[in-house]
Amino acid sequence: MSGSSDSDKGRGRGGRELERTGFQEGSAYGGSYDLQTDFVMVYGIGPTMPERIRQWKEAGYVVHLMTGVTWGDYGDYLDGRFDGRSHWDEAQTYKDGERIIHGTSAHIPYMIPTLSYANFLIERIRPAVDAGVEAIHLEEPEIWVEDGYSEAFKREWRIYYGEDWQAPHGSEDAQYRASKLKAYLYARCLDRVCSALKEYSLVRHGRPLRFYVPTHSLVNYTQWRIVSPESRLLDIPSVDGYIAQVWTGTSRTANVYEGRRAERTFETAFLEYGIMQELARGSGRRMWFLHDPIEDDPKRDWGDYKANYLKTLVASLLHPEVSRYEAAPWPRRIFEGKYAGEDGVKRGIPGEYATLLLTLMHTLGNMDQPLPEGAETGPRAGVLLADSAMFQRMRIGKETAGFLLKYDGTNEVEITDEDALELLDFSDFYGLTLPLVKHGLAVRPVQLDNVRRYPGYLDDYRLLVLSYEFMKPEHPDLHGSLAQWVRDGGVLVYVGDDADPYHGVREWWNTGSRRRYGSPREHLFEGLGVPADAPEGVTRVGKGALLYMRAAPRELARSREGAERLRKAVSEGLKLYGGGGGGGASEAWEPSNAFVLRRGPYVISAVMDESAHERPLTLSGLYVNLFEAELPIVREITVRPGEQSLLYDLEAADARGEGIVAASSRIEEYEERDGRISFVARGPTGMQAVCRLRCPFEPSSAVAEFGDTVDAGTWPLQLEWDAPTRTALIRYEHRPGGIRIVIDSKA
Repeated sequence: MSGSSDSDKGRGRGGRELERTGFQEGSAYGGSYDLQTDFVMVYGIGPTMPERIRQWKEAGYVVHLMTGVTWGDYGDYLDGRFDGRSHWDEAQTYKDGERIIHGTSAHIPYMIPTLSYANFLIERIRPAVDAGVEAIHLEEPEIWVEDGYSEAFKREWRIYYGEDWQAPHGSEDAQYRASKLKAYLYARCLDRVCSALKEYSLVRHGRPLRFYVPTHSLVNYTQWRIVSPESRLLDIPSVDGYIAQVWTGTSRTANVYEGRRAERTFETAFLEYGIMQELARGSGRRMWFLHDPIEDDPKRDWGDYKANYLKTLVASLLHPEVSRYEAAPWPRRIFEGKYAGEDGVKRGIPGEYATLLLTLMHTLGNMDQPLPEGAETGPRAGVLLADSAMFQRMRIGKETAGFLLKYDGTNEVEITDEDALELLDFSDFYGLTLPLVKHGLAVRPVQLDNVRRYPGYLDDYRLLVLSYEFMKPEHPDLHGSLAQWVRDGGVLVYVGDDADPYHGVREWWNTGSRRRYGSPREHLFEGLGVPADAPEGVTRVGKGALLYMRAAPRELARSREGAERLRKAVSEGLKLYGGGGGGGASEAWEPSNAFVLRRGPYVISAVMDESAHERPLTLSGLYVNLFEAELPIVREITVRPGEQSLLYDLEAADARGEGIVAASSRIEEYEERDGRISFVARGPTGMQAVCRLRCPFEPSSAVAEFGDTVDAGTWPLQLEWDAPTRTALIRYEHRPGGIRIVIDSKA
């Protein structure tokens, strides 16, 4: 049974309280973009907010509020109308004194989150609590790397460090300390706002209130040179979960693999979603994965939007630990906006794409599926990534290229400064990951900071790749846990040449009265019982091993030889696992250009180019192709390099039986009785929809019943019967309030 039929199971509000799928929208309710997900995030806290909340509630949604925690139409605060004091000195500021603005309006700057700013947000959000929202999303806590020069930031520096402010561009130490402060400030702001409003809701209304933080991935924020709390969000008890804001706009950012700079949307999204699930894994908190059927850049065309949307969708589905999704941001701009087609003429969304989108959005609601036995038996390898990677994104003594000051994915990049562009490439990270992902190793970015938060956090991993050339361990006890993991049988591949100038920042490894270390690597090696000047190669450590590569990670991205060097080391390391007397058997990694995963009856696949070979993937069986709007039955599908697929396996054990296979509608009131099937289908008004369902009988007809005041009545529907699979395909159009579809048998 499709996830769009949750209401059949007797859950209140048609299953919407499960909040499996949702979207954000700043406009009042509109039938043309009523996606019929479980919840809606009403965006913005202006004067129209209570009315918009009321309208979406009346449409049947679980209603949340979303607002920007870093920016917004907050002129009454900036100009002093809120508390009698101007707050323009709290705008994020470049070193030349220019304010960093959001979008194009000089009246909406990015903010430094002072305590007074947090108090302002509390007061402005209170009306949403009074209006009855069930949850609040404070999105994108961000401070740009190039910021750090406002008077407010200078004051916060003195309070936090107890010393005079230092210009962040003056030294690696100043930049690192400025970034740590930025992360702290937004963690403090979120804690204050969430805690205060949770208390208010309980005191004033006697009901609990939930808070979520929609945030870009640590991969993207580091690449785009933005500082955010990221894993520090786990230390805020009043935060209940997160939205992984990963989409085409973040994932198409170019990177370098085997010496070639290019967009690699699927692979980048795979890594972004991978690190984002680490914000929820082991925490008991909720995570939604975001997709966007278009993106913030309006210069693209419909074909580009569709191709990249499918890449990000499949990348997210390959992480089965998460089964909740923000199906789309801003559906009004999707279904009412106009963008270029192949001929360059701007038009509304193509009908086929609209139908496909709706089908996929409702399919997402059914992704809480069991994995087949043995699905997780392959090599479990990870690449460690820490929040501190965001702290090292300025090259001291090098003027920042203009496009890098505030790169947000829509900037026009001209390759005139290779040094600056190389910084944007973030090759230190991609040099450690893309060579593995591209050859079929489902490597996961692993949050280094969580090693000390959760006992046993690394237990699932056989091999980990680590480098301190682009990030630093913020706490020395991390190394005790890492060393114990190795001694218990894990294999650590360390890549680094100790050349990073940020090794010299004032931190725990080089301060205090005890022994000082030239780099945190030396402290780690000491904990492993390995000399600091150990040669390259393998050193046994207890039941595990250290495999040391003396190289800069970015060099591994610059050539095929560099990528092969990493692949060879990881392959050797996986064979060492268990081979030194530790637990488990040694692992064999067979290079491949494809990922294939089953989630219940769903078969998800992606085939990569630039890989171990260029052979296509052929899947044989009895499937419904969910990437085609007409939901055709296919017995064989070929997925070529650079392509992805999503199939429904009609022969899967948990797919046999009657019910909806896939539909571009929310399906409610499903009933089968005496040779008749009936159900209600709801979706955006005027949109063409399809539904494929199993029938225990051969149908003779399908009709739609609807009751709007203009032309209520019953209309025949197009129906196609597929006897071998005993499934029917129905085509129909969404109407206000939904339509009831009735299918009768021939008997």
